[in-house]
Amino acid sequence: MKILLAIDGSPYTKKMLAYLTTHSEMLAGTQEYTALTVQTPLPPRARAALGKAVVEQYYEEQGQKVLAPVEKYLARHNVNFKPLIKVGPAGETIAKVAEAGEFDMIIMGTQGHGALGKLIMGSVSTQVLASGHVPVLLMR
Repeated sequence: MKILLAIDGSPYTKKMLAYLTTHSEMLAGTQEYTALTVQTPLPPRARAALGKAVVEQYYEEQGQKVLAPVEKYLARHNVNFKPLIKVGPAGETIAKVAEAGEFDMIIMGTQGHGALGKLIMGSVSTQVLASGHVPVLLMR
């Protein structure tokens, strides 16, 4: 089973990882994990002023800041994964990566606060559910 772990470095990501590592059925040897972090695009004027190389380096550095603690945590629990950094609107990008990569499931944390329509799930979670067709396991 191919599982996409949508991570953002928040406490909800930590809860999601704790759930994953404490449920042996999620760690069966047949699971393939990809940890995805999505970086918010810089404004067009900033990208133009900084240049492509600087902007790409910035996205890589920001993505690694999110991935590094996840890598340490999963390594302690003997969980192998592929890291992936993308740039774009978070919810839409997570859904697109999941479908394009033919993932069987997305696991992600949710903040569970916000406007009335987001009472149960955070806005990124809502966007992933609305944009994609891959089953989503939400951790709160």
